[in-house]
Amino acid sequence: MLSAVRAVSRAASAAAQQQRRAFRCSVLGAAGGIGQPLSLLMKLNPRVTSLTCYDVAPFVPGVGVDLAHINTGSTCVGYGKDDLKKALDGCDIVVIPAGVPRKPGMTRDDLFNINAGIVKTLVEGCADACPNACILIISNPVNSTVPIASEVLKKKGVYNPKKLFGVTTLDVVRARTFVANARNRDPALVTVPVVGGHAGTTIVPLLSQAQPHTTFTDEERDALTHRIMFGGDEVVKAKDGAGSATLSMAYAGAEFADKVMAGLSGEACITECTFVESSITEAKFFSSPVTLGKEGVETIHDVVANDHEKKLIADMMPDLLAQAEKGFKFVKEN
Repeated sequence: MLSAVRAVSRAASAAAQQQRRAFRCSVLGAAGGIGQPLSLLMKLNPRVTSLTCYDVAPFVPGVGVDLAHINTGSTCVGYGKDDLKKALDGCDIVVIPAGVPRKPGMTRDDLFNINAGIVKTLVEGCADACPNACILIISNPVNSTVPIASEVLKKKGVYNPKKLFGVTTLDVVRARTFVANARNRDPALVTVPVVGGHAGTTIVPLLSQAQPHTTFTDEERDALTHRIMFGGDEVVKAKDGAGSATLSMAYAGAEFADKVMAGLSGEACITECTFVESSITEAKFFSSPVTLGKEGVETIHDVVANDHEKKLIADMMPDLLAQAEKGFKFVKEN
């Protein structure tokens, strides 16, 4: 009897494995402070069966070898600067953390001139080698680099707004952590939607929508909002010139990639905040809760906010629009 139960259990397990969709994924910028831990987390994800790591750094093939020794169910190969097409060929998911990190005193705009060109080149590679892939942009400034990616894909004739995402998950991760710590709760059990963009005041945490429902004094609300908006600055200052938010960003990027894969696999009720082409505000790209499905973006949800949060959104909107326009203009001129 026991052997029969075990046989049924093994058969059920095998069936579940067959139903789980296998994904080929690539991390572009895999040698960097975000890229290496992000690649590690992707290697550990059971949804991933093939992982490629790309970077212009000469040692990235060694990163691939290092990760390939980990006893999980995916292969891993690292590719250098001349092998972008090999890294991207046939990919379902491409995560892009490539670019220079912020240093003390730098704004995300200071990163633009360098990172804009990097993102343009990498997305052109995606358009050629894996035009149907979901592309997840981490490279800052996200408010500009996602519009750059959209225009590049349009020029190549392969733009699908359902499959282009700006990763704003770190803002949500910080909001959950800071709100939970303020109320002595488990961050894993707290949710806080964060909308708008992914830079400074364009980041708008909707504390009124936090779950479990939480009330704050105006002073607490303002302090939490500022800390969530400028959490990246807090890390840059704390690292004292040695880097920016890399480990937490790698975690957030891997979490979002997992949710995208869950949606593509047909899992229900996968809703995450992400920066996508949107019509719920005047901004062409806007981060809000998005339900993810088998084709990528399934439903973009309206923003539910109180009057204070609506004012924050209205006040930052000119900056968000200008940052997107900067990205559009870059592609037109380059």
